[in-house]
Amino acid sequence: MTVRLDAISLVVSDMAASLAFYRRLGLDIPADADGAPHVEAALPSGLRVLWDTEEVIRSYDPSWTRPSGGERIGLAFLCESPDAVDKLHDELVAAGHRTHLAPWDAVWGQRYAVVLDPDGMGVSLFAAA
Repeated sequence: MTVRLDAISLVVSDMAASLAFYRRLGLDIPADADGAPHVEAALPSGLRVLWDTEEVIRSYDPSWTRPSGGERIGLAFLCESPDAVDKLHDELVAAGHRTHLAPWDAVWGQRYAVVLDPDGMGVSLFAAA
């Protein structure tokens, strides 16, 4: 039996807001997907990112509740340069998204920042310093 990671699934409270955020990060998401309850985007590697509304999750798991507390997963986006990290961070914040950690030169040799997606999940932006 062969098993491989095929997709990362995100549960969202506002599909349009979430898709707008991830489009700003370069994901190719159809423009007409904003009102859909389930959306998929294939990455160049073949890995997929899936978005489902909370209502979709509750349709097959009525006991599901929105998680509270610490993060258990985060996405990290590689940028082409340290300046690109700063620029993308600033563009996301200017678009109304919250910064969690402003860009800084991390001790492990990367320019690094964390912005919160519309559901409060930390999304890392990084590049080799």
